[in-house]
Amino acid sequence: MKTLVVIPAYNEESTIEEVVRGAIKHADVSITDDASKDKTPEILNRLQLEFPGRMFVIRHDKNTHIPRGIQDGMKFAVEKKYDWVITMDAGLSHDADRLPDFINYETCDLLIGSRKETVNVPLFRKVISFVAAKVMNYCLSKSIFDILGPNIKDCTSGYRRYSRVAYEKIANYPLESVAFDFHMEALSIVSLSGGSIKELPIKYIFSNSSFNSRVLKLAVQFAKKLLFRKFRIIPQYP
Repeated sequence: MKTLVVIPAYNEESTIEEVVRGAIKHADVSITDDASKDKTPEILNRLQLEFPGRMFVIRHDKNTHIPRGIQDGMKFAVEKKYDWVITMDAGLSHDADRLPDFINYETCDLLIGSRKETVNVPLFRKVISFVAAKVMNYCLSKSIFDILGPNIKDCTSGYRRYSRVAYEKIANYPLESVAFDFHMEALSIVSLSGGSIKELPIKYIFSNSSFNSRVLKLAVQFAKKLLFRKFRIIPQYP
């Protein structure tokens, strides 16, 4: 089974080399350099020379944020016919040594690294993740009376494995998300198309994050769209 680890990166000069070296021990790696202005491009150029044919770099001239960074990595995976795509954070929040657990897990369309153990995560982030999970599960339920839905514990974790069927859908999808709400949108695309979803407990280490009030607002707006779709107020997903 061919696996590609897709990592969006923006100004990650302090961590990107360690992340790449950790991931490439277990799978091929595609980094989307989202118009970094620090030394990230130089580091990636050097690593590409060190790992020819196993490390790939997609460069953006303008910053496009997480959704386009991951989607472009998935488009590359479609082109090269990978069996799995695993998405990871570029800031050492996700343990690359857990990659074999993701790769060898039973077949499903989406495997979410559920953050069962956390380190240094602020209380407000835990609350946001908890509320987001409740809202997402209701949005994905089959009935307006089903408040539990699929009962997914962690709906916003970015450490995930996608099957070829799942990532091909997302790669060619007209995404509406613009930031961290991508993880909600990707989950909804897989779930509402009948894909199978599992969770794998992981340890999550909070690091410097671009999560802010604007990103939270975008996530709330996207959750609102899902609710409107559930109640047929706006058109369903294509």
